[in-house]
Amino acid sequence: MYWRYAFKRMLMGVMIYFAIIFVYSVLFNVMFKLHYSYLLEGPILPEIFSDWFDTVTFNYGQSMSIRSFKGETDVIKIILERVPNTMLLFTIAIIIDIFLGVYLGIKKAQKAGGFMDKTTSILTMIFYGLPTWWVGLVMIMFFSFKLPLFPSGGIFSIPPPEGLIKRFGDIVYHLILPLTTLVFFRFWGRAYLSRNIVLANLQNDFIISARARGIPERKVLFGHALRASAPPILTMSVLSVLDSFSGALIIEGIFNWPGMGNLFWAAIQQDDIPVLLGNLSFTTLLYIGGIVILDLIYGFLDPRIKVGGKE
Repeated sequence: MYWRYAFKRMLMGVMIYFAIIFVYSVLFNVMFKLHYSYLLEGPILPEIFSDWFDTVTFNYGQSMSIRSFKGETDVIKIILERVPNTMLLFTIAIIIDIFLGVYLGIKKAQKAGGFMDKTTSILTMIFYGLPTWWVGLVMIMFFSFKLPLFPSGGIFSIPPPEGLIKRFGDIVYHLILPLTTLVFFRFWGRAYLSRNIVLANLQNDFIISARARGIPERKVLFGHALRASAPPILTMSVLSVLDSFSGALIIEGIFNWPGMGNLFWAAIQQDDIPVLLGNLSFTTLLYIGGIVILDLIYGFLDPRIKVGGKE
């Protein structure tokens, strides 16, 4: 039954999360706290379990040096301030990336080996192989200094504009350059993967039969081939969205974007162990939770997944 399958998947997700947090607690206590002589006064094992319990109950403690935008030291408040910024940038970028990449991939598969397919494949190898930091710096140099159209970093102007509408417009204005960089950098690879997935399904008998019955090519592509290709494309897309919650250290650093990646780097530089552990734990929870939800959706849509090949 589905509820048994769902219960097992959720229980497995919780167990995996607890195990990963325990590993984090061991590593942080042994490699960091002992190095800075924080635990030399007593045994380490009780401290490991204490940190593990505090972390899984979201009691991340107080930061050592990093402060929230309001000057608070509570780690959970610092993290919750950064998560929306990361989601704003990376989730929007990935959604645009998915639409552009899947559409281009379908068009490439439609005329595989044609001029557009070969040209975009070459462009994929060129652009997808470019270093992220280099692309970001080129974008800043050209669009912020040569052509001063967009700000070089940050999420607000200094000082921030007054009023809700003006502040929203200011965020969008600061969002354009890093968003364009991310989309330009990523959608080529997604288009290439989507092209190969759709192309494999275009060779199936039901596609050949649909074409033989005179069904329009657009309906064959978007109604038949894309539907058959949806599971792997959906998996790839959802995992990309989940991965975006942790931010990208390089992109956020280059554009000075106040997200989770920038917070992670600041915690490393300042040896702020509570913030570093809280950051890792929170992003791990989001990632595992998203995978469990994706697994539950698959099990609901496809009964074969629930039985796991037992029949």
